[in-house]
This record gives sequence, C-alpha cells and structure tokens, in this order.
Amino acid sequence: MSRLENTPSNIMDEVAMLRFKSYRVMGWSRRIWRNMALVVAVGALSACTPVINVHGQTPDTEDLELIEIGQSSRRDVEQRLGTPSTVGVFSDNVWYYYTETTETVAFFEPEVIERKIIAIVFTPDDLVENVATYTEADGKQVELVSRVTPTAGNELTFFQQLFGNIGRFTNPTGQ
Repeated sequence: MSRLENTPSNIMDEVAMLRFKSYRVMGWSRRIWRNMALVVAVGALSACTPVINVHGQTPDTEDLELIEIGQSSRRDVEQRLGTPSTVGVFSDNVWYYYTETTETVAFFEPEVIERKIIAIVFTPDDLVENVATYTEADGKQVELVSRVTPTAGNELTFFQQLFGNIGRFTNPTGQ
C-alpha cells in the first residue's frame, strides 16, 4: 500500500487533521490575545492606585514631649529631633520641622492629605522658649500677583532687531 492513496477515508483523515491543527493554532492565538487583554486590564487598574508621598520629617511625639520649655537646650533638641527642615529667615532662633503627605491618583494633581509644621523658638541663651504645632487649618491663602514691571526703552520689532546693526560696525583698531 502506497503512502499517497486517494481513498475517501485518507482524504477525510487529512481534512480532519488540518481542521484540528487550525483549531489548535486558533486556540493558541486566542489564548495569547486573552492573556494580553488581561495584562492590559491589570495595568490599567494598577495605574489608578493612589501613590502616597511623604516629604520632610515628622518628629516622634514621644521625643517632642521630652523637650521642656526653659530646660532643653538647642543641642538637646537637635539630638532628639535631628536637624531642622529650615531655620527662621530673620534670625536663627526659630527652627522649623516640616512634613507634608500627598496622594496622587493616576495623572491628576497631587492632593495634600496632611501638612504639619513644628516651630521651636529659642531664647538668646539657646534654651527652648516655645514649641508650636501648625497644621493646614492654620495656613492662609496667598494670592499671587502677576503684574509685569514696565522697562524703559524702545520695543523693537523682529526686523528692527535683525537689521538694526547694519552699518554700525566700527573698526577694532579705532581708525
């Protein structure tokens, strides 16, 4: 019996085998598309997870309670709380410890969840005079002014700037 017999049963077997292979390939490609869709869906959902950012340093409440007004020195404060986030602008008698927690969802602007400023005021003898805590509720809105200060002189057009120096060249030797 030869390999290439054209009997109806062999032809039907080959057709059935081709159908099986095409279903197998089609099933394989469907699985790939289904898995890719699943990866895209998981990626899209994870992009909506909020990102929490904490800026600054928050002193521990236990360490803050150990600071005594009139007793603790500047060095004691630095040992317990660390170096300050910033120092007063006009004098170094005020130390500020600043912390801010923000939440960002996807591509939106960050939203402030918590903002806290701890101000420690020192006497001229480097002893703690006052400890104050400020939150976002204590803040004040400041309106920014976007005025432009006019300058003296001429406003030149593009062509005046481009052709303005023609003929104004001097000889570098001064002659």
